Amino acid sequence: MDRFQAKLRSFFNNKWLVFVAAMWMQSCAGIGYLFGSISPVIKSSLGYNQRQIASLGVAKDLGDSVGFLAGSLCEILPLWAALLIGALQNLVGYGWVWLIVTGRSPVLPLWAMCILIFIGNNGETYFNTAALVSCVQNFPKSRGPVVGILKGFAGLSGAILTQIYAMIHTPHHAALIFMVAVGPTMVVIALMFVVRPVGGHRQVRLSDSSSFTFIYSVCLLLAAYLMGVMLLEDLINLSRKVTTVFTVVLLLLLLVPIIIPLLLTYSSDDTSAQEPLLTVPQKEEASNSGQSTENHEVILSEVEDEKPKEVDLLPASERQKRIMQLQARLFQAAAVGAVRVKRNRGPRRGEDFTLMQALIKADLWLLFLSLLFGSGSGLTVIDNLGQMSQSLGYEETHIFVSMISIWNFLGRIGGGYISEIIVRDHAYPRPVALAMAQILMAIGHFFFAMAWPGTMYVGTLLIGLGYGAHWSIVPAAASELFGLKNFGALYNFLTVANPAGSLVFSGLIASGIYDYEAEKQAHEHHNWTSLFRKLLYEAQVQEEKELKCQGAVCFFLSSLIMSGFCIVAVAFSMTLVYRTKIVYAHLYSKSQK
Repeated sequence: MDRFQAKLRSFFNNKWLVFVAAMWMQSCAGIGYLFGSISPVIKSSLGYNQRQIASLGVAKDLGDSVGFLAGSLCEILPLWAALLIGALQNLVGYGWVWLIVTGRSPVLPLWAMCILIFIGNNGETYFNTAALVSCVQNFPKSRGPVVGILKGFAGLSGAILTQIYAMIHTPHHAALIFMVAVGPTMVVIALMFVVRPVGGHRQVRLSDSSSFTFIYSVCLLLAAYLMGVMLLEDLINLSRKVTTVFTVVLLLLLLVPIIIPLLLTYSSDDTSAQEPLLTVPQKEEASNSGQSTENHEVILSEVEDEKPKEVDLLPASERQKRIMQLQARLFQAAAVGAVRVKRNRGPRRGEDFTLMQALIKADLWLLFLSLLFGSGSGLTVIDNLGQMSQSLGYEETHIFVSMISIWNFLGRIGGGYISEIIVRDHAYPRPVALAMAQILMAIGHFFFAMAWPGTMYVGTLLIGLGYGAHWSIVPAAASELFGLKNFGALYNFLTVANPAGSLVFSGLIASGIYDYEAEKQAHEHHNWTSLFRKLLYEAQVQEEKELKCQGAVCFFLSSLIMSGFCIVAVAFSMTLVYRTKIVYAHLYSKSQK
């Protein structure tokens, strides 16, 4: 009995259990990606026009991107408390919207609806922050794979939730809003005591790389399975039983990663070999010299200056040993005053910047503007995908919402993988991968503008891949150019580009053009039916109130404009590539030797 309790305790404190639980939580955390399916329900129920729906979309994007409060609370409160706050925000925000749409609560003005959408969607910032903080602390040597997989599952959550909604098979479309309000809340509350730091740096195993490979395989299998299911549901009228079977298989695939912590806990003994870890100096040691902490940040550049050139030709283990010996000598010499440490007036690219220091650098603004035009245009497509597909005559709009969620997931996984090859194998700036993603998006927007048969599928593919790649490339590039010390502040600043781009493209351009074309079509229809005005008066009033636009003209001009701005984003990215060639050559050329 004691042995079983010890195993159970070991399982509950296993870092891989925390990672798997965080994956499950992230699989329902990307509720903002369902706005393309929710917005037509809100539009028809409340009689909104496209500009009003675009305002709700901007509120959704702001809620998704403004994570300063969530980050602060995760540092002050236990993670379970922060997760509970996020779950309550999700329940109150979207739950109230559901009550309004179904007529159970009085209709609120547009500004109040925007606040509800903001509150509901802001809940996912708590889910993302708690998952990333706990897992990065548990996997300090594998931050890239951990962040990529968690962000990927957040991007895949739209397709997962849509498939579960298809299994419910309710004729009431407002049920999707109810599921968004209740489903993620239940999952997060169930897992909030599991997702936490558990001292994962003391659980490093030789099998970790194999475990990550297994997780990647499950992710790709999950994406391929979802894509196949969605295509079948679009091409064939599947029965409810078949849809239920497909959904059950999907849920089983989500459960498969739990095998890793189970095997590590119950199939290996407690004395399994662990990789040696670097010791961290204690605070007492750091306080022995008043200048040691102050000199720590600048001593690294002194190591580069004093290091003999032949050190770079040594094997990795020997090179690291020689560098540590040289660093120790420099620390000792600086402590007794034998060496005067050089002090720069500010950090150089590749070193640690504060947000205020980075804000005066052209590189940060090039990255910000590139992200604004690239991801902003992609987010506009995600928010308006329901209206775009309806205008072209597609009835099942949720199919495209699910597909773009899958391509978004693969874009995040593939963007990080390809950009890592570029920097590791070729020592070339990572933003070149960003430019490649933006070229794909420019082509995707062009396909949406042309509205040829089948272009909805091609455009969804290209926009999803390109948009997802932004969120695996930009954070990595920011950490390389401006350091990791203040990465949280820098990342939160860059995420503001998402709602800012959505405000420009969706709130001003796409919605304005859509409403103009809808009004134009309504007046044309009114003129053709003027002889029957009295008989059809009420129908016409309702038609003009809803302002529905039909045909390729609805998003033709806005798609062309966004395609052009993606080309501008490519120019910004390539300018950044030109400016940072030397930086990346310095950062990664040694890794090739």
